[in-house]
Amino acid sequence: MMKLPAGAAFVLNRLNQKGYQAYVVGGCVRDALLGRAPKDWDVCTSALPEEMQRIFADCHVIETGLKHGTLTVMYEHEPYEATTFRVDGAYTDHRHPDEVIFVADVKEDLARRDFTINAMAWNPDTGLVDAFGGREDLAKGIIRCVGDPEKRFGEDALRIMRALRFASVYGFDIEPETAAAIHRLKETLGGVAAERIRVELAKLLCGQGAGLILREYKDVMFTIIPQLKPMDGFDQHTPYHAFDVWEHTVQSVEHAPSNEVLRLTMLLHDVAKPHVFTLDEDGIGHAWGHQPLGAKIARQVLLGLKTDNATMERVTLLVEHHDDEFLPERRAMMRLLGAFGEEVARQLMDVNHADESAKGRKPQREIDEATKRLRTALEDVIASKPCVTLKDMAVNGRDLMASGFPAGKQLGETLNWLLDQLLDETLPNDRETLLRAASEHRKHI
Repeated sequence: MMKLPAGAAFVLNRLNQKGYQAYVVGGCVRDALLGRAPKDWDVCTSALPEEMQRIFADCHVIETGLKHGTLTVMYEHEPYEATTFRVDGAYTDHRHPDEVIFVADVKEDLARRDFTINAMAWNPDTGLVDAFGGREDLAKGIIRCVGDPEKRFGEDALRIMRALRFASVYGFDIEPETAAAIHRLKETLGGVAAERIRVELAKLLCGQGAGLILREYKDVMFTIIPQLKPMDGFDQHTPYHAFDVWEHTVQSVEHAPSNEVLRLTMLLHDVAKPHVFTLDEDGIGHAWGHQPLGAKIARQVLLGLKTDNATMERVTLLVEHHDDEFLPERRAMMRLLGAFGEEVARQLMDVNHADESAKGRKPQREIDEATKRLRTALEDVIASKPCVTLKDMAVNGRDLMASGFPAGKQLGETLNWLLDQLLDETLPNDRETLLRAASEHRKHI
């Protein structure tokens, strides 16, 4: 027995009372059976769109997509989508059905869905409708297409990414015929909007099985992000790395916190290594300059995926500085905070930890302890509320001009010099002290 939220129960009851079949369906059933709290509760029903309009005439209703049989009922400010049982026509664009045909049998509706674990419906009176073995696949941890995988993916190529995303998020295996179809049809992803791929990729990367998917379906990854392919099998020829660039990348994703920005950063952090790689006379490999070039390539990738500006700027910043070295000393932490601020400083430590953990050369305990020391040093400095930026200083440009400084280059240089003294903690952040120091400094510039 599932516990329905009041809104879903209201929609089901209203439809049932009017003589129509109605079920909660799809992802909410899947997640409820897994013991997870569903994010959305969708309803499917035998009622036609115009019948639903009449049934919910006293409610706030949004006509979400009437020609496809969908409207949204608002209940206490929460949306509940209700869709007429339907089968889909041809998918000439490999994304959307050319037409939908309304039907009276819920099993026909379930037959059009992507995967068996998403093709289940439930009603408190009739129980679970599971015509395709979704509950068994859920118990076994299997992603399987409903019916012929070639047909399912041919209808909507985005389902390829959805299959990989579900497998990663839930830690499931992909059934062999479904997996084979994914590999065969990967090129059809070229017809899918970049924004849709990005959403699925982000969820995939943050899943518990991200590493497994990146390894087993690297051909799909290289199809949607061709810039990744040169890393595959690229030997680094260095004592600091035990793995080729791609395997190191995959392991670094696995070691990063489950966060879109951090996992995108690790996916792209070494993308430029094959482009700048050199061998010295001793046969040791070097990738000098891969950080700034990597940031440029990462930006190119993220632009192609139509990533939002905030995510793109943060990822490219982290890629450019992923190889920066940190020391657990107060002065170093002051400089780090002054350059990047608290949030980025913490993220750089996460990136550094994931990168080191994926090199395969040091004991994990040693890496964890070194990172702990860095994080402790950083938090100690943050707790002391130091002055690390110009806006934190007890004096500003107006104060210096009031004390006799002319506006211009000298003024800016003096403010930056004062900030350097504060970062090194050779001066206190005291107004009178800083004004005296600035006056003395002016005599020597």
